[in-house]
Amino acid sequence: MFNKVLIANRGEIALRVLRACREMGITTVAVYSKADRDLKHVRLADESVCIGPNSSTESYLNVPAIIAAMEVTDSIAVHPGYGFLAENADFAEQVQKSGFVFIGPDPDVIRLMGDKVCAIDAMIKAGVPTVPGSGGPLPNDPEACLEIARKIGFPVIIKAAAGGGGRGMRVVHTEGSLWNSVQVTKTEAKSAFKDDTVYMEKYLQNPRHVEVQIISDGQGNTVHLYDRDCSLQRRHQKVLEEAPAPGIPMEIREEVYQACIKACNDIGYRGAGTFEFLYEDGRFFFIEMNTRIQVEHPVSEMVTGIDLIKEQIRVCAGEKLSIKQEDVKLNGHAIECRINAEDPKTFMPSPGLVTNFHAPGGLGVRVDSHLYSGYTVPPYYDSMVAKIITHAPTRREALKRMAGALDELIVSGIKTNTPLQMDLVRDEGFLEGGVNIHYLEKKLGL
Repeated sequence: MFNKVLIANRGEIALRVLRACREMGITTVAVYSKADRDLKHVRLADESVCIGPNSSTESYLNVPAIIAAMEVTDSIAVHPGYGFLAENADFAEQVQKSGFVFIGPDPDVIRLMGDKVCAIDAMIKAGVPTVPGSGGPLPNDPEACLEIARKIGFPVIIKAAAGGGGRGMRVVHTEGSLWNSVQVTKTEAKSAFKDDTVYMEKYLQNPRHVEVQIISDGQGNTVHLYDRDCSLQRRHQKVLEEAPAPGIPMEIREEVYQACIKACNDIGYRGAGTFEFLYEDGRFFFIEMNTRIQVEHPVSEMVTGIDLIKEQIRVCAGEKLSIKQEDVKLNGHAIECRINAEDPKTFMPSPGLVTNFHAPGGLGVRVDSHLYSGYTVPPYYDSMVAKIITHAPTRREALKRMAGALDELIVSGIKTNTPLQMDLVRDEGFLEGGVNIHYLEKKLGL
């Protein structure tokens, strides 16, 4: 086992990793920007190193600075959390070349799954259901693209092969607008991802977003931790998540679980990972794989009792999985609400001094947050400041528990989206379960 881990992230996920390391007896190193010197995990870590100015480009995305911090602190491994460098294959490769351990998959696997075209091809070979599509990059030929679209059937969606996070995609409803949409998406992809490769898929009009959580040791042992429903989204950004996804027959789920496990073993996957699917009319369609821990991993932990961060660290230290599939039991239901420092109506960021913070508590309530009274939320990074997670025997009970937890939450001095979350957990349509990915935007009038 590693004796020292550097945490290359900030906020709640950095604190989450620190807590797991402490329980495992691992010494921790926090890296931080000048704006983040007062972060909770920086104060709690055994050692801390400032790696640059406020800008994430000069700090949390500064690979040489992070490698140097590992060298001066004699760290053995680095945990990237999520976001920033978590899915950067070049960073993972540089870590390994520098003699350290990257807590995540091998760089080649990250690259494979980061290229959506290659990822889809790997999934098809493993038997994972995919969305009908071009089966590869689109040719630079208007007529050939039109022929592909006609075969798939309109509407279609053009996607950047290197895209993610809702960027680099465009829906096309008519033949006349197809080629222009392809060209515009290629230009955007080149600008955003330095790669103008695009592909085409059938556009599913009213799907749900359902994902499967796995953990694998790279030694042929992979288990699933069931699934999550992340359909409540605004502009492709998740707002509320739950586990398991309501209303999906277990026999349909089980087929997908086994296909995901086979895919992991086929590609030699190591670490925690998430297979993201669109679910419509009783069918799953693979869209991408996230080769890291997810923001919403706590709901899977709550319904299985398995600590994903600890398991992630163990397998990346070369140990075999400590659990077998028969050890993973589904217990009850969990809800997660993301609390963002933003205006609940305009969604504009709301950084500033937190004059008072009170976290909710009680049976089945978990709060993952780096907030404390007197902390100043900086304007330079993602606006998420807390995650409230509730667990109960049934979905309705978990939602009632969440409603109570949100009522207890106090964050003074800045605005948060808590009022929106309060509305969602009492929303009649959402209470019924199984809403699609457009539900929230329609509710908000977007």
